[in-house]
Amino acid sequence: MIVVTGVSGALGGAILGGLRAMSGVEVSGASRSGDGTATRQADFDRPETLARAFAGAGVLVFVSAGYAEDDVVLARHGAVVRAAAEAGVRHVIYASLAGSGERLTIALAHRWTEARLAEAPFHVTVLRNALYAEVAAGMALAGAGQAAATGVFAAPLGEGRMRVVAREDLAAVAVRVAAEAWHDLDTGAPRRHAGRTYELEGRVAVGGHDLAEVLTGAVGRPVAYRPMPLGEIRPMLAGMEPYQAGHTVSMYSNVAAGLPAAPHSDLPAFVDSRRPVLDVIAAAVRAGVR
Repeated sequence: MIVVTGVSGALGGAILGGLRAMSGVEVSGASRSGDGTATRQADFDRPETLARAFAGAGVLVFVSAGYAEDDVVLARHGAVVRAAAEAGVRHVIYASLAGSGERLTIALAHRWTEARLAEAPFHVTVLRNALYAEVAAGMALAGAGQAAATGVFAAPLGEGRMRVVAREDLAAVAVRVAAEAWHDLDTGAPRRHAGRTYELEGRVAVGGHDLAEVLTGAVGRPVAYRPMPLGEIRPMLAGMEPYQAGHTVSMYSNVAAGLPAAPHSDLPAFVDSRRPVLDVIAAAVRAGVR
């Protein structure tokens, strides 16, 4: 059996749906709010729920616990690794962060988790996911009101660009890897994904001018991009949790510095996507502007 965590979220839900659409694959979803029947309960903050959630799983697709302070995420992820080992899981597939995000503040928890998985007594595959196209859409939406009123999209992105990928493509890779890992365990075939780390970098880089063009179509008037100082974004983040504000500033700072480079991507080896990333961003922005 394959168990997928975090199925109430967009990525985990897409992975679960993709696996359920495949014939001959036994799969179960798990989430914090699982009822124990249709969806298993796997509350990362309650480690006592995890052993039952992972029971009978040959393959575990471990979707990250999401935003929180670093110590909270480390505690959650450590509990998952220990519970998977205790439950006898034979192969864990972890949704991590791409190498292009190495200097982002969110990278720490992912790299710590990769190290804990490497020490565990089961096979591991690390899917290093690039930033979602929806992250770029969120940046555009943050300035949509001003863009509609003034025709200017201001953001502290400088002239930097970031490579993003459609979340559906990342889910498709996880579905394929999980199904093949389960098949290899079930048949005794060589475990083709064991011990592998795949860099699933985006193939399209977007910057402030691209987001202004997307906003032009969404708000119904020409929109121009204006780089703004990083310090000006901080007052706009006042309503966020402190860790969320820190991660947001880190992302803008990295993009403006031109650091999220992606020289290599394993994504084309898994999916031949026909989803234009800018179209994915534009659809998300249009939905948010309505």
